[in-house]
This record gives sequence, C-alpha cells and structure tokens, in this order.
Amino acid sequence: MATKAIVVLLVGLMLASVCLADAQQPGKFHRIGILVPNTAALFSNNADALRQGLRELGYVEGQNLGIEYRYAEGDLNWLPVLAAELVRLKVNVIVASSSAAVSAARDATKEIPIIFSTTGDPVARGLVASLERPGGNITGVTLANSELYGKRLELLKEIVPRLSLAAILFNPTDLGANIGMKEAGESGKALGIRIESLGVRHANDIDRAFESAAKLRVDALTFIHHPPITTYPTRVVELAVKSRLPAIYASTEWCESGGLMSYGRSFPDTHRRLAVYVDKILKGTKPSDLPVERWTKLKLVINLKTATQIGLTIPQSMLYRADKVIK
Repeated sequence: MATKAIVVLLVGLMLASVCLADAQQPGKFHRIGILVPNTAALFSNNADALRQGLRELGYVEGQNLGIEYRYAEGDLNWLPVLAAELVRLKVNVIVASSSAAVSAARDATKEIPIIFSTTGDPVARGLVASLERPGGNITGVTLANSELYGKRLELLKEIVPRLSLAAILFNPTDLGANIGMKEAGESGKALGIRIESLGVRHANDIDRAFESAAKLRVDALTFIHHPPITTYPTRVVELAVKSRLPAIYASTEWCESGGLMSYGRSFPDTHRRLAVYVDKILKGTKPSDLPVERWTKLKLVINLKTATQIGLTIPQSMLYRADKVIK
C-alpha cells in the first residue's frame, strides 16, 4: 500500500509539473509593421495610442508582440522601399498611416493583411472595392467625407465674412491630394469662394507657397494634409501666423501646436481604434471580412491666443459650438 501510494503521489506530481509547464509556456509571438510617411517624432502620439489600444487587448510589446517601425521622413518616394522591407521581415500585419502608405504596402504584398488610417475615400483611391466589402487584403478606418472641405471653407467664411479667395496648399504628386483638391474646388465654387491651388512638393516649397499666397492677397488658407505639409507642422503654423492669414487645419493636433482652427478627427483616437482591427486579424479574421469603418467623431477646435496674434475676432456663436477652445 505504501509503495502504491508513493507511485500515485509521483504520478500526481508529474502531471502537476506538466500542467504547470503548459501554463507557463508563452503564447504566440506576433510581429506587426507600421509604415509612416512622416517622422517618428510626429507619429509618436499615434504610436502611443496604438500601443495603448493593443495593451488593452492583451498585447504587450516585447512579450507577445514585436513592432517594426518604418518612417519615410516626409519623402513619399521612400514608402515603397520601406514597405518592401516589412514584407521581407514577414510581419503578420502592416499598419499604414496614410493613403500613400497604403498604396505602397498594397504594391508590396497581396498576402500580408494591411490595416489603414486615412483621411480620404479609400474606394475612390482604389484601395478597397467598397467600405462594406473591402475585398483583398486591405481594410481599416477612414475619414471618407468629401463634405469636410466645404465645411472647413464654411467655417473660414464665418470668421472672415469677406472671404472670396482662399488658397489651398497641397502636394500635386500625391493621388489622394489631387482627389481632395478636386473636392475642395467643387466645395469652394458652391460657396462662392475662388480657390487658388498652391503646390508643395518639397520642404522648400512651403515658404514659396506662403510667398505666393501673400502676392495673390488671399483671404484665408486651408490644406490637403499630406507630406511634406504634414512633415513640417511647426513651420506651416509659424508662416500662417506671420502672414496674419486665418487658416484651418484637419486635426486637433495642429491647434495645439499654435494653429488657429481645426475641424476634423483626432489622429491618436483613430490609431487607437486600429488596435481592434489588428487584434481581429491576428486571431484569424480575413481583412476582406472586416468592413472599413467610417470615422464620424469630428471636433472643432479654436485657438484664441492665435486669433489675437493675427488680429482676428472669433464670433461668440462659434466659440459656443467649439469642442475645445485654447486660451
């Protein structure tokens, strides 16, 4: 009996040790690639938001998750090279943070799932077949709303009632920017505002664009937010204030950096949402089965300090409507 008891005890201990070993075995390690058209510094808030979203879903960098970051530093020509690097690394998912980055990733792979965060219509850009049924290996979150350009012009006209000529800075080498420029032109025509397009292909073009705006004596400014414009936000905001030109931007971050006014999304919020898509993909869902989410949470932000600097009075009615007023 004693021998039998010892055998049972030993078997029990062995089974317990096996179970403990199984419980301690690490889960599957995932690797995601992040493809960004701008710099690491400009993307840092978005990266933090994405990592936070992933942590909430059980992914911890260095434990069960590895992240490969690739930054084009504002030069869109680098995106295809960086996308190819991520494909060679055989990441499980590519997160692309602009329509140009999505296009580069799409050209690099038809197998690796691609999750995007864009400001334009991904259907018009040929990225997905439809929002409901994206098809292929691409899906994500988009601010596909052509009315935004008109709304921003409306807001400019509210603070500058005499507005008849507005300049729009954009990168003519970017397909998405050209589509946005067309939409902005149609919106301006409907509002009785003439639109002057000012091309910004390289960093040096930013200063020249503002010089052109001054010569044209435009009443206000807005932007199609693509590199290199988004690569140098501090410089853009400084020139707008120096020119004493009312300007409206696409996201809250611009106002927090000194921009006069913004109407659009919070980029960190949308990147945090991308974590849900990454999680579903890593758990086996196909991108083609995940509808593209249309982002609808838009915020109006006004920087009163900047308004004072350029000698502009913001109507009280607009201040009441604003989601945030920076004083």
